[in-house]
Amino acid sequence: MSETRVLPPTPVRATGTSNEPALGPLGLFTLLLGAALPLIDFFIVNVALPTIDHDLAAGPALLELVIAGYGLSYAVLLVLGGRLGDMFGRRRLFLVGMAAFGLTSLACGLAPDAWTLVGARVAQGAAAALMLPQVLATIQSATAGPRRARAMGLYGATAGLSMVAGQILGGVLVAADVAGSGWRAVFLVNVPVVLIGLVLAARSVPRTRSAHPAPVDVPGTVLLAVALLTLLAPLTEGRAAGWPLWTWVALAVFPLAAVAFYRVERHADRQGRTPLVPPSLFGLLSLRRGLALVLPFSIGFGGFMFVIAVALQQGLGMGAVASGLALVPMAVAFFGASLAGPRLVVRYGTRIVTAGSVLQAVGIALLVLTVRRDWPDVGFLELMPGVALAGFGQGLQLPVIFRLVLSEIPAERAGVGSGVMVTTQQSALALGVATLGSLFLSLAGSGGMRQALTVTLLVQLGMIALTALLSLRLPRTVS
Repeated sequence: MSETRVLPPTPVRATGTSNEPALGPLGLFTLLLGAALPLIDFFIVNVALPTIDHDLAAGPALLELVIAGYGLSYAVLLVLGGRLGDMFGRRRLFLVGMAAFGLTSLACGLAPDAWTLVGARVAQGAAAALMLPQVLATIQSATAGPRRARAMGLYGATAGLSMVAGQILGGVLVAADVAGSGWRAVFLVNVPVVLIGLVLAARSVPRTRSAHPAPVDVPGTVLLAVALLTLLAPLTEGRAAGWPLWTWVALAVFPLAAVAFYRVERHADRQGRTPLVPPSLFGLLSLRRGLALVLPFSIGFGGFMFVIAVALQQGLGMGAVASGLALVPMAVAFFGASLAGPRLVVRYGTRIVTAGSVLQAVGIALLVLTVRRDWPDVGFLELMPGVALAGFGQGLQLPVIFRLVLSEIPAERAGVGSGVMVTTQQSALALGVATLGSLFLSLAGSGGMRQALTVTLLVQLGMIALTALLSLRLPRTVS
């Protein structure tokens, strides 16, 4: 089995033995900054959609594409991004991806019309797919023992917090209207952050790559792209476009593409080649059962964040800042729980995921009661108990799930493993926006916002219940 080389860049030097972790605190901070950017940008647009529609006369279908274009290219290319990092070096791909993310963010912020914005968002998603897999792969390859556990906990905290912070930051930037930039600020703010990140990454992120990297699996890459596109594209665009014929054709093609992808990958694995997604990876119990939790958790999370942004702004008439600030208790509670998670896991094992699911369910149930009782007089104080408890429960779950999924993946497959996990998460987030978002908007048009929000939250409760049940099958300990 091949080994992973860890070569710290000048002036950062690893000390001690060659097996000692080479990722220092500044390097970890830089990687987490890179992890935060793509997730923030997936959600930051939610609160900016009304002003984008007003300024660019986009219309519902193009507004859906502003979100979906980013999510589709991001999800489709993540596994390939992980493989390229294994081949050409993870720090190099991290730097290239971050630079491209900054340039595409600038293109989004300067877009003169809606179609240009959609194209720039697709390119931005592709840049994110180059950058993000290198974060987990570098952590997996350049840390060990307690330092890896701490780094994975911080990654999970960053991922969850970024999803909530995206909408908070988006609301503040749109309302601030810096130099008359309006919605454009949600993209332009990335540019100085990227410049800082590039300087820090060049100085502090260690060089890691697979000693014997496998070539790109072209058939697998193409079939995975077809499978994800034929599933996600019609679900995200179908409602806004009126469910034309192409959406049904795409959905019919999806299972055929998925089966073809599995067979091609299995054949390559049996022939001794290295497929894009090695089926043998799913022989790892921790990865298989961890990914099973990522799906319902992320579907519910993605749908909730989209639906709550629409409900607060269009249903309750809150401004961009007020709707963002309504989620601050969720962000604070999530961060606090994720910091406490590593200590709790040592004592209680993966049962902490089950406890987190129960707390999240209680929080969502409180939100359902609040909506049913107080609508339309629902404000920050009424929402706070429910969103805070839901955020605390999510914070107990997500970092542990991420750590569990990657716990048994060997270092030479770190890029592939991280790509598979993040692809699963990103696809599920997009599915959540598409399915729960479409359900909410359809019900809002016929039965009103109150009824639509209630039903959607109850569906999310079902997702949380499934997560709780699946968590009972997890290995009791996490390495």
